[in-house]
Amino acid sequence: MSKSTEIQNSDPRGTIVVAGASGGAGRRVVEAFRAAGWEVRVYRRGTDLGEFARGADVIFNGMNPPMYHNWRELIPAITRQVIAAARVSGATILMPGNLYVYGDQPGPWADDTPHRPCSRKGEIRAEMERSYRAAADEGVRTIILRGGDFIDPANPDTLLNMLVLKKLKAGKITAMGRAEARRSYAYLPDMARAFVALAERRDSLPAFTALNMAGPRFSYTELAAMLSARLGRRIRIGRFPWWLMRLASPVWELARELCEMRYLHDLDHEIDGSGFERLVPGFEATPLDAVIEAHLPEEVRATMLAGGHPAQAAS
Repeated sequence: MSKSTEIQNSDPRGTIVVAGASGGAGRRVVEAFRAAGWEVRVYRRGTDLGEFARGADVIFNGMNPPMYHNWRELIPAITRQVIAAARVSGATILMPGNLYVYGDQPGPWADDTPHRPCSRKGEIRAEMERSYRAAADEGVRTIILRGGDFIDPANPDTLLNMLVLKKLKAGKITAMGRAEARRSYAYLPDMARAFVALAERRDSLPAFTALNMAGPRFSYTELAAMLSARLGRRIRIGRFPWWLMRLASPVWELARELCEMRYLHDLDHEIDGSGFERLVPGFEATPLDAVIEAHLPEEVRATMLAGGHPAQAAS
């Protein structure tokens, strides 16, 4: 089996190498760039990324250790690999950024909000971005598009799918923090289309560009209300068992890493995406009700079509 895959286009608008195409963001980026008429090359780990990227216009870095595994060592290694590949190939780097770099300072968080991480993972991400900024001074171009927690109905590994909506069939969602805290999210299908727009404007941007994308914003209380209205029944709000995560932290890496980021689930926060909006005027984000609708489990959809309630079907 080939270590790499090329998706050809007879008259491509550009060529992109997608590293991390099996991840949630990478899969959507492959779809979005193909739909926009780009040639897409899917990088497979174990090959030389620099050689594979020769002749490409853009490298999308979607490589991220799953479940927060060993970020301290793996994130810097991935960063060095991607920068080296861009230096060899001359390609512009595209990559998603997150909110960890802002810590718990008051928002809204804009493109020029100082990085003040309050967590170990936030410090790692801030250090990563400094590496890309330093590489830009040496001619390696990078565009970072920052958003909130990833959400995507097609990705079972998002917290929204894996934990928050897990018990929706029983008429319940799970709040991972204060129910009233309004939080920002990144809807991956929209974010992928935004990456296409930025890639097509890359030559007009500074060598290092970091932009924030506002995305959907809602609280667990608002989510329960939207679901209640859509499903025609009251959706209850349960609490995530953080006490269990704390107990498991000494022996379970994911529990330990989740506990460190608990503050973001309690913190009311907002992204100022005005910089992106000025750069890409007229970008049409998916309406929030459509985002929520897409996340309804298939069993819940079937019950709705049948005119019943999810709990009745589950009983």
